[in-house]
Amino acid sequence: MKSSARNIRWSVGELAARFELETHVLRHWEDKGLLHPERDSAGRRVYGEDDAYRVAAILASKASGMSLDQIRTLVDASVEGRRDALRAHLEELDRRQAELERSRHMTRHALECRAHDITTCPGFQAHVSDIVDGTTQGIRFLAGH
Repeated sequence: MKSSARNIRWSVGELAARFELETHVLRHWEDKGLLHPERDSAGRRVYGEDDAYRVAAILASKASGMSLDQIRTLVDASVEGRRDALRAHLEELDRRQAELERSRHMTRHALECRAHDITTCPGFQAHVSDIVDGTTQGIRFLAGH
């Protein structure tokens, strides 16, 4: 039986409402092994404070881009590979952050550029000329250009 500091007990609807979720989301997470609610004498799900913290962790992890399988590794102490999954997720976050920085740089450049069409801007063309002429592949904007 789960222990809870304050012996809080919520129905599936009450816990879902607390996090602005549909009840089927909590049931789906249970099917995926992310939640393990108790059952009352009538077989209804009963969630405690520990479950609420688990839902919060699942939502925060999903917001960071983790899949449910990755989240299961994070919240299930019996699953091996937690650190490897977290390292891989950090690498993915770093990659996404670099993409966002490139996008911010391009947007800022386009906003400040005097050329109406960014493709005709000499500064932009200089950034991508190596791709156009075939010496490199992929866009690699650097801050400050």
